[in-house]
Amino acid sequence: MTFQDGGSFDSNRVKKRSGGKIAAGGGIGVIAIALLSQFIDLGPLTPLIQQLLGGGSSTPSTETGLEGCETAEDANTKDECRYGWTLESLDTYWATALPQQTGIKYTAPGAVSFENQVSTACGSATSASGPFYCPGDQTVYIDVAFYDVLRSQFGTSAGPLAQQYIIAHEVGHHIENLTGLLAKAQRQGTGPESDSVRTELMADCLAGMWAGAAATTINPETGKPDLEPITEAQLRDALDAAAAVGDDRIQQAQTGQVNPHAFTHGSAAQRQKWFMNGYQNQDINKCNAFASKDLG
Repeated sequence: MTFQDGGSFDSNRVKKRSGGKIAAGGGIGVIAIALLSQFIDLGPLTPLIQQLLGGGSSTPSTETGLEGCETAEDANTKDECRYGWTLESLDTYWATALPQQTGIKYTAPGAVSFENQVSTACGSATSASGPFYCPGDQTVYIDVAFYDVLRSQFGTSAGPLAQQYIIAHEVGHHIENLTGLLAKAQRQGTGPESDSVRTELMADCLAGMWAGAAATTINPETGKPDLEPITEAQLRDALDAAAAVGDDRIQQAQTGQVNPHAFTHGSAAQRQKWFMNGYQNQDINKCNAFASKDLG
């Protein structure tokens, strides 16, 4: 989606961390496999990938706010700025939608843009972990270089709404955390009916809720929406990204086979279905994948 002129951005909403461990070896192909196998969920990498991405040198880590992201044009042309502006749009939406639909007060998650490696309350992670949400510190972590991997390795354009879908999905995990569903889920299990799959599909649905309402959600500071209406091309772009990170697509790319018993995030079709569920219905109860008898 495209940001409209007239909005503003708090440069401290997203903390930029640079430095840390620089992985050696592996190359972009290995990083792409690691990123997509762990997409949107912090988890241990396989020993092989850890070995390939391990080593390297370390530099001191620094933290600042995002710079050069003051205007809507910045948000529409720079991946990191889009991250920050999208988070503020998500804050505006959920600050009203969550208490209205659940009675639970929304508290904004922390947000970090990092490079190479980052330390969190969930442990240390490299860029190979992909975007993730850490419930321990209630923070979203994204290395925006991930979008380049989607473009170069997996045939998606990683356009604006595709990027925003990823960010909104991570905030979806924060909503699950605030409602208590994340803590109750048995996220270590695998399979098409597992809690891990249900957790991810619900986050896709919550992302769809925001996307469907973003162009009509009024920013109280400006009195108008931050975003222009979604185009059909943008919606297709987001759905392409959702499909690209389906378990079946990833497994097929890695091994040439599909094993539903190893699913942790849901199939390409499921991820698209649950995003559209939220997009069309705007109902958090209908997004509750844990209560669903048919995940699609």
